[in-house]
Amino acid sequence: MTRRPPRPRERGIPEATVARLPLYLRALQALDERGTPTVSSEELASVAGVNSAKLRKDLSHLGSYGTRGVGYDVEYLIYQISRELGLTQDWSVAIVGVGNLGRALANYGGFGTRGFRIAALLDADPAVVGDAVAGLRVGHIDSLEEVVAREHVSIGVIATPAAAAQGVCDRFVGAGVTSVLNFAPVVLNVPDGVDVRKVDLSIELQILAFHEQRKADGRGGPEWIEALEA
Repeated sequence: MTRRPPRPRERGIPEATVARLPLYLRALQALDERGTPTVSSEELASVAGVNSAKLRKDLSHLGSYGTRGVGYDVEYLIYQISRELGLTQDWSVAIVGVGNLGRALANYGGFGTRGFRIAALLDADPAVVGDAVAGLRVGHIDSLEEVVAREHVSIGVIATPAAAAQGVCDRFVGAGVTSVLNFAPVVLNVPDGVDVRKVDLSIELQILAFHEQRKADGRGGPEWIEALEA
């Protein structure tokens, strides 16, 4: 049976807080690699790129792990955030679309250390099927349902052209996958109970261009940025 990643917001954690937890985790892991045993909220907030009041409020949703005058135990907070995000177990991932983006995702070494196992690569192009990528043989898209069942796929990644994305998503959902990461430049329609996260690099660039324009116009001061990000 396909496992479903946990949904922290079901426990009353705001979506904006959930989105920042990976930032805190990354900052804590960097501190841990440097041998830092404890960290104050101000120091952690600075490393994570948020203000300390927001950080303390976010972490309060997880419980009370800080000690006044001492700060947070880095290793323990790493564990608590990892547990909340469902990263204390491995999640099986299938990537559909093995073009340049799909290959780059498959070859990214950071997934394995963060609880994600790339279990399968699938494509519809006969010229791509059979290629060896990141130690895996690219399978044909026709085997998607079989692969999901065999590898217990929890998360489907769509890196196809826009025209193919909805069909791939429908097949993932039909196979029991309820968490989808979409890199295709299209909005996917999914039934209730299915979570879709969309990654659109062009939108991110446009947002950065917006910030640059604001700064050029003299409207990009810290107070304005804080208001925008609240």
